[in-house]
Amino acid sequence: METIGIIGIGKLGLCFALNLERAGYAVLGADVSDAYVNALNEKSFFSYEPQVNEYLTESKNFKATNSLTQILQSTAQKIFIMVATPSLADGSYDHSQIERVTDEIIVAGKTESKKHLVIGCTTMPGYCDKLAKKMEAYNYSVSYNPEFIAQGSIIHNQQNPSQILIGEADANAGDAIEKILKLLAVTNPVVCRMNRLSAEITKLATNCFITTKISFANSIGDLAKQSGADAEKILNAIGSDARIGNQFLQYGFGFGGPCFPRDNRALKKFAENVNADLPISEATDKVNQQHLEFQFETMLKENSVDEKIIFEGVAYKEGTVYIDESQKLLLAIKLANAGRQVVIRDSKKVIDEVRGLYPDLFIFVER
Repeated sequence: METIGIIGIGKLGLCFALNLERAGYAVLGADVSDAYVNALNEKSFFSYEPQVNEYLTESKNFKATNSLTQILQSTAQKIFIMVATPSLADGSYDHSQIERVTDEIIVAGKTESKKHLVIGCTTMPGYCDKLAKKMEAYNYSVSYNPEFIAQGSIIHNQQNPSQILIGEADANAGDAIEKILKLLAVTNPVVCRMNRLSAEITKLATNCFITTKISFANSIGDLAKQSGADAEKILNAIGSDARIGNQFLQYGFGFGGPCFPRDNRALKKFAENVNADLPISEATDKVNQQHLEFQFETMLKENSVDEKIIFEGVAYKEGTVYIDESQKLLLAIKLANAGRQVVIRDSKKVIDEVRGLYPDLFIFVER
């Protein structure tokens, strides 16, 4: 049984590890938290992410460790790095966690047999090429393989990808990654293989296109609502055109979450770095903000001052417990700050998090 190493087994990395294990691999995953590692090995860890608890309980060939050395000394020839790359103030990504991991790998010395690092976290275009040069002397090659997933459906998304995106170090590395991911998938996804830089741009641009489509749908919906037309029928008709499609073309809340806004800003920052003009990224963000303001003004008009405004969930997406840049929550905050009584009905997890940030702003009802 082939062993695969994963460095960084948080929300994304753990799902990937459990999917790989079910696909027939022995998986050794590393994390810095002793308590977290122990909970995973004891199978006492609880996750709100669908299927994680079930898969962890049923796993037989997944082991967590707090030792990177253990992964480097194992038989794993392919090591996926899935640590966090948070956003910086200028919109670019912070690669410091990747740097800490790869510096530790360098300290361990040159590996006798060639090993392959696969970067699974989102990076700024050009970063993986720089990393590849850094690791080459230590007998490590570097490929880029980001995931297109959403919180609340990570396991499902990894098993049912529309596409597999591989920024390959070389053809052999690309073949190896493709084999792993096709074995994991239950569908027959399109495999897109290219160089690392192209793949890094593709990851950001894909999400940028989706945010553009969401913003377009909401701006047309706002126009329809303001003029007295039927937003739903208009957007259904537009999406019926085969060149456009209905996915992400519904009228509703703006885009949010841990991926879309960040990737959109990062693509704009990369364009600036190479002296290119990419106004569509900035416009998409602007439209998202304008739509929030339109919803706010509309709700002020449609609800009397003494009327309670009820939000059925304020997570960024239905079925999740995450409030990262949630447009629902931002709207609720604006309404409450305007003096309206706002009721939030949500899970205990979400309520606890929102109450911790805004203890006196809302009326909370646990569902």
